[in-house]
Amino acid sequence: MPMFVIPFPEIDPILFQIGPFAIRWYALAYIAGLVLGWRYIVKLLTTPHIWPPSNQKKKVKFVPNMPATPLDIDDLLVWITLGVILGGRIGYVLFYQPAMIFQEPARIFAVWQGGMSFHGGFLGVIVGGALFCLKHKLDIIRVGDLVAATAPIGLFFGRIANFINSELWGRTTDMPWGVIFPNGGPLPRHPSQLYEAFLEGIVLFIVLRLSTHHARSLFKPGFTMGLFMIGYGASRIVIEFFRKPDAHIGYLAGDFVTMGMILSLPMILAGAAFVWRTSAHAPSWLLPRPLSNSGRQK
Repeated sequence: MPMFVIPFPEIDPILFQIGPFAIRWYALAYIAGLVLGWRYIVKLLTTPHIWPPSNQKKKVKFVPNMPATPLDIDDLLVWITLGVILGGRIGYVLFYQPAMIFQEPARIFAVWQGGMSFHGGFLGVIVGGALFCLKHKLDIIRVGDLVAATAPIGLFFGRIANFINSELWGRTTDMPWGVIFPNGGPLPRHPSQLYEAFLEGIVLFIVLRLSTHHARSLFKPGFTMGLFMIGYGASRIVIEFFRKPDAHIGYLAGDFVTMGMILSLPMILAGAAFVWRTSAHAPSWLLPRPLSNSGRQK
């Protein structure tokens, strides 16, 4: 055992409880991520210079060509919330606990007992966002860029909540910043949740912020979304080398390939395709449609 380790902070996963009613940090993390993400998207929509100009014959003044209005985003929040919760839970059951479907089907809906998958939530957000855009005739790809730009906010709070819950901890380590988790045995472990909060949350947010505000990636539909998918997938694969896989799944190949790596590879490939489609060398069948104004008016 190393001479110096970091004791696990005594933070109760339950913020406060009155009888059977309890407010958990994990739930607050989801709420904070969704609400702050919603407000950040609205802020993006009220920042004209990061958007391309509208297609107009007589350009008397600059009019930004945005894919949605703040009112659209207010309604989209409900669809995104449902996508995160339903997709995250269904993805967890399918990817990590498929036996639950046959052995304990009632537990599928017991989200308060824990068990959410980012990759499932990601697919849920895609389905919910796409249905919303189709219903209201919004450009799915351009709205996806908005959602992608804000996703690291939710990832940051979610990983901090994982740390507070003492779950998804890392492999044993002799590094001086190793943490002895109350349910992780006597040896110090990598605080992989904090690694993820840093890479998937802070670093990825900065990269996307520089992309939207300085490289003007919102001029290229799909680029921001592709950059997020590449960034998250690469970060997750790196973290998987420090994170201990679920005990009931273990390593899928050798002593390092995990389910998280397998699920992240398609994200990287899909993200690369979205980035490629914005380049001058992309084939004609992959090129994005011309920009058009959209967004409901109320």
